[in-house]
Amino acid sequence: MKNINPLLVFFAILVLCLSLTGCSKKKKEDLSKKEDKPVIVDVMIAQKQGISSIIEANGSIIANEFVELHTEVSGRITYLNIPEGTTVAQGTVLARINDADLQAQLNKTKVQLELAQKTEQRLTKLLTVNGISQGEYDAALNQVNSLKADMAYTQVLIDKTVLKAPFSGLIGLRQISQGAYVSPTTIIATMQQVNKLKVDFTVPEEYAGIIRKGSVVEIAVEGQGKSRCKAVVIAREPQVNQTTRNLLIRASLANCTANPGTFTKVYFNAGAARKSIMMPTNAIIPDDKNKKMVVIKDGKSNYVVVETGVRQEGVVEITSGLSVGDSVVVDGVLFARPDKPVKVRSVKNL
Repeated sequence: MKNINPLLVFFAILVLCLSLTGCSKKKKEDLSKKEDKPVIVDVMIAQKQGISSIIEANGSIIANEFVELHTEVSGRITYLNIPEGTTVAQGTVLARINDADLQAQLNKTKVQLELAQKTEQRLTKLLTVNGISQGEYDAALNQVNSLKADMAYTQVLIDKTVLKAPFSGLIGLRQISQGAYVSPTTIIATMQQVNKLKVDFTVPEEYAGIIRKGSVVEIAVEGQGKSRCKAVVIAREPQVNQTTRNLLIRASLANCTANPGTFTKVYFNAGAARKSIMMPTNAIIPDDKNKKMVVIKDGKSNYVVVETGVRQEGVVEITSGLSVGDSVVVDGVLFARPDKPVKVRSVKNL
């Protein structure tokens, strides 16, 4: 191999380094130019809009009374009276469980009680003439009282084999047949009181001071068009749900026909109508602690912390952080960077 001139090698390395340095500077300059290129955005001028004082919430119709019919003891059904879809009166016998063993036990105890009572009567006469001691008589009397208590206990067990309607209401679909073996966990049918209806609905905790007992709300039942029913608030859950931060409200419906479980819209007045700055919800940038929006000042984007209030369909009230006349970025929010130039493409309206 021929000897390589060291001088030529040195010049080759020098040229390569200069070319690499030039390329690096060119890339940095290109990147800098790219970063300085204005981001194209759409803005909306902050101005006060009228806010409706009618708040909408979701709810469900519930029966005034509802119960799943279960027996208190296990056994075989010997009598079943479940008229599906029919209203029954309170106290109506709906089912009986085989109680033959308990009836036999009750009859046995009756026979023992008759004998014990006769014995106690004889000893009473002997006690009057000092024919027996007081202790012997007390033992006989105790036997009588003990058998009476046994009869009462057995009668309670017999009563538990009879299922009666707890209130007057409408029977649902029968889930078992006569002769079936049931336990206390077996659902025989459901029973509801549908002549009176209630509605449960949830509202954000900020309205806790507005919805009170006695407040009147309007109910729009699903499938009944635009007609609305009146409902009076009868109670509310004292604790706010820690997951949703909503408050559960219950109201009593008047002159409203609906099936329990039906979805409803609930409308209530949140106070006098007012004006406030309204912005699209997609213009808000949420993070762990704050809510932010992008405002254009002197041709550059700036992040401002805002607080929100009433939410309506697609828009939200801005209670602080914005002033009337601010140019707020509503499209291209994710591409804007703090203190970077932006170019306004159009001005939008709500």
